[in-house]
Amino acid sequence: MEKIEFKLDSEYIELIKLLKLLSIAESGAQAKQMVDNGEVVRNGELESRKRAKLIKGDVIEIFDLLIEIQ
Repeated sequence: MEKIEFKLDSEYIELIKLLKLLSIAESGAQAKQMVDNGEVVRNGELESRKRAKLIKGDVIEIFDLLIEIQ
């Protein structure tokens, strides 16, 4: 599993924005579809909120990626 460390420069980032920013999703619609399809795990639990506010310390798993929010 590939590990990515994402440095957060604000209070939070919305899940779909993170997926687009890291080029995991090509568009907002694709990012939303990934969440709807149950492909995103946040801190060990399935995340179903497209605009979930990710904060420092959160860990996102999608496909073969592990993203640590720092």
